[in-house]
Amino acid sequence: MADGESSERQYSSWMGLIYVFNLIVGTGALTLPAVFDRAGWVLGLCLICVLALISYITVTFVIEAMASANAIVHREYLQQMKRGLQTESLDEDSAEDTPLFSADSVERFESEPHHYYVIQEKIEMVCISKRESGRSLFFLCLVVYLYGDLSIYAAAVSKSLTEVACTFNNSNNFTLPDTALCWENVGVTRIGAYRIFLGVFLATLGPFAFFDVQKTKYLQIFSTIMRQLAFAIMIITAIRDLIVEGAKGHPQAADIMGVPELFGACVYSFMCHHSLPALVSPIADKSRLFSSLALDYLLITMFYLLLALTGVFAFVQVSDLYTLNFSQRWMGNEVFLIPRYFLALFPVFTLSTSFPIVAITLRNNLKFLFLTEGHHYWWCVRKVLFPLLAVIPPVLVAMATKNLEILVGVTGAYAGTGIQYLIPAFLVFAARKRTLQVIGMGVRNDFESPFRSKGWVIFVVIWAATCIVLVSVNFIRSFLL
Repeated sequence: MADGESSERQYSSWMGLIYVFNLIVGTGALTLPAVFDRAGWVLGLCLICVLALISYITVTFVIEAMASANAIVHREYLQQMKRGLQTESLDEDSAEDTPLFSADSVERFESEPHHYYVIQEKIEMVCISKRESGRSLFFLCLVVYLYGDLSIYAAAVSKSLTEVACTFNNSNNFTLPDTALCWENVGVTRIGAYRIFLGVFLATLGPFAFFDVQKTKYLQIFSTIMRQLAFAIMIITAIRDLIVEGAKGHPQAADIMGVPELFGACVYSFMCHHSLPALVSPIADKSRLFSSLALDYLLITMFYLLLALTGVFAFVQVSDLYTLNFSQRWMGNEVFLIPRYFLALFPVFTLSTSFPIVAITLRNNLKFLFLTEGHHYWWCVRKVLFPLLAVIPPVLVAMATKNLEILVGVTGAYAGTGIQYLIPAFLVFAARKRTLQVIGMGVRNDFESPFRSKGWVIFVVIWAATCIVLVSVNFIRSFLL
């Protein structure tokens, strides 16, 4: 890549950290207060801090694996150059020509450590996993995670529209049963209205999966401003209520039965690993990458704790979609009419812009997983079947349940655990072994994880396996009861 092209695509470390912050803080944050309330505020506080730390550990694993993949690619390129020079030296007629790279320049480049372990090429996790024989595991986790993501988007948008649209007997609307009427003198129940809005959602945004749609810069800026404004309104309002009116909620300190749901929500809420190559590679100055990401995670953890703690003490009951608490709080108050509808429709605006992008990503991954390169397939298979496979199953899941806690819990606890814990651990373990064989011990990796001991890798794998077992036991117990 030319220097001019490279510099045009790079951005500052602060801009990169803002991108990471915006990627992590999303839908999962809206479900945190409810599961935080069920686990207890003391236990929830401790668990969020622990999960944030483990998530940061695996982020450093991914970055080390990225640097290792770059080093292996550079090493292979140098070997090709050396073989080309050796072949050229055998040709006596080529003596009059000046080679593009001399043997001295190749040896000098090869002897400088910083030319190996750099993060210049954007090598995606799927490519890294392919190099380290983890392609199937990565794709399985990614596809399940994207399906869960789309189900959460569809359920959250449809549920928000239902709560805003249903005006009959809505004095405490997010606790009303699904069989309650949505409108007076109209025989449509709340669950019926929810499914109607779900169908409209599919008909409106589903067709985008058949095309190639890219987010624009201005749409990203708009979504970021909307998201930060909504969270600021929720936190400031909850703090104001606690100061003026006192605590209305009295959450218990700890309840072990609420831990599995909180675990799934936290894993989902700290997810950024699958997008790290695209976010980290363009950062111009990576000399303090680990400390900068640590600051990012610290700020996000403090933000989540502030959101959850103020929510569980400010409200008697916390909805599984936190924005509904505020739309209910300002019900009938004309002064807060605009912020009420803004927060109630916040998931509609933000998630609707992300749904087509995630659907297209899922469609492309399904093609990559099931279609063999070089084979000819019918037009309807490539252009119709896979877009339908990307959008219809998530909507069917959202049709079966609108419980966001279950959707977030399952997505985070299973697919999220694979992407956030297991794959980074396997990648860094295999990358260390591979670079030792290809490059040797004489070249230092400047992006080596601070948690370089093999014990940390083993700990992450054991932690992930233990959490999956506990979550599975809780789901089976809940199903049987």
